[in-house]
Amino acid sequence: MNNLQDIADRIESRLDERDQVREVAIKSARAINRLSGSIVHSIHKGEDVKATMHEALDEAHRLRSLLEDHPAMWESGLVEGALQELAEAAILRALVYGENLPDPDEMGLTSTAYLLGLADSIGELRRFALERLREGDPHEASKYLDLMEELFLVLMRFDYPDAIISIRRKQDVARSLLEKTRGEVAVALNSARLQAKLEEMSKRY
Repeated sequence: MNNLQDIADRIESRLDERDQVREVAIKSARAINRLSGSIVHSIHKGEDVKATMHEALDEAHRLRSLLEDHPAMWESGLVEGALQELAEAAILRALVYGENLPDPDEMGLTSTAYLLGLADSIGELRRFALERLREGDPHEASKYLDLMEELFLVLMRFDYPDAIISIRRKQDVARSLLEKTRGEVAVALNSARLQAKLEEMSKRY
């Protein structure tokens, strides 16, 4: 029993370190969430997000370095939710500006966080499509619908149990959003065609 206190001290020291790292990780994850939300909001307003994106990526890289010795924490829900938001923001930015999609390995993101972020970006694309419909531009809205379709087809490739990746609910949500948007865009396009025909007829007579 002479070594009991020594063993307890070492265990306590490790747990203290883990607790301190966890607290820092929570703050970092919150910062990434906040920055990612700001990026998405700014993209919808047509604002430049380059600086904010760099800040969010830098924070993610710092968090990854912090958790290098704590891989379980890096892949936990504590962190993955924030990384998912960052992935969504980066993917949305690339789609809206017609750029290649960001690489998850280059971003330092887990495959799961990236894929779930990609799924959520479908909802943001729907918002863009609806905005174009409200502006009376169904043809532009159909471009966002095409992007939604493309992402959805890729998303449905991933048929895994929830123990591997919890993606089925997001697939169901994406399917529902896609069907709604497809219907709304179709109605708007038909209405635009009808209006064009009426205007053409009025010019003839």
